[in-house]
Amino acid sequence: MMIKGINHKNSLIIVALERELPQKLLPNWNIVYSGVGKVNAALTVAKAYNTYKPSTIINYGTAGALNSNLKGLVSVNSFKQRDMDVTALGFKVGETPFEKNKTIKFNYDGFSCGTGDNFVISKQTLKTDVVDMEAYSIAKFCHLNRINFYCYKYISDNANNEAANDWEENIQNGAMDFIKTLESNLK
Repeated sequence: MMIKGINHKNSLIIVALERELPQKLLPNWNIVYSGVGKVNAALTVAKAYNTYKPSTIINYGTAGALNSNLKGLVSVNSFKQRDMDVTALGFKVGETPFEKNKTIKFNYDGFSCGTGDNFVISKQTLKTDVVDMEAYSIAKFCHLNRINFYCYKYISDNANNEAANDWEENIQNGAMDFIKTLESNLK
């Protein structure tokens, strides 16, 4: 996937944890660390946007793969809230009640991500390719504010009973792949 108009001056990278992408690896880029979860990500993207006024926001981080064919660094273009469950009112899992857009989707190639506030270690009701804990919030902010958005996730685990150990072992493995992708897309 080509990132349009990217450079370190007009872009912001949002990552949950510094362990995933240490600032020292990209010293000239604006990187902010949100912490884990949708609320932290939402608060961080709003504050960071007001601080940096970027034309492009990039989310990078780790993710669990529900699609067993995925490995390494993947582009994500479609986002759902996997822990939104208002089925008692007739909505499907993942649908936010009374909102027009059921899925946030960007116009570039990628896979689907289900974001939720729990670490996935088992099969999910909502079908997506990967699962994470922050991307939906950042994607929604960018979608609503018409900000260029790109998302890359490094597959750290298979969202199964070994996920916690696999994540801990692989959390830092994707940083260099992400940096190579950034560098190949520079203006």
